[in-house]
Amino acid sequence: MNIDGVTTGIVLDHIEAGKSMEIYELLKLDRLDCSVAIIQNADSTKYGKKDIIKIDEDIPLDFAALGYLDNKITVNRVHNHELVEKLHLELPHELVDIIACNNPRCITSVEPSIVQKFKLVNPDTKEYHCIYCDSEYHR
Repeated sequence: MNIDGVTTGIVLDHIEAGKSMEIYELLKLDRLDCSVAIIQNADSTKYGKKDIIKIDEDIPLDFAALGYLDNKITVNRVHNHELVEKLHLELPHELVDIIACNNPRCITSVEPSIVQKFKLVNPDTKEYHCIYCDSEYHR
């Protein structure tokens, strides 16, 4: 299969196989007026299989949300067919309005206008805690 390269835009590489549609929805890529290619289950020497998303436009990205969904993603920015920036994501230390607290007694359940904030407490298990009620959330 042959998918053209990106002239100016973004290539999200090393996505865990099967997660590209979740990222597509998170970034609302269906709302873009440019070409978007999703490659699933591509061979990878490092991971076995991987997904890739190619976006033929340089758009703003939520790095915290991407790092939360899959912290092994590589973000490649391309301009005039040249790689101009390569970023390796990490688990974010804080999540803002990415996940919601499931504790019915949390202030965020009673006051929906309050921003949902979580802090990373254990990077090995990807465990986050609500900053308001300290409820656990695992990815």
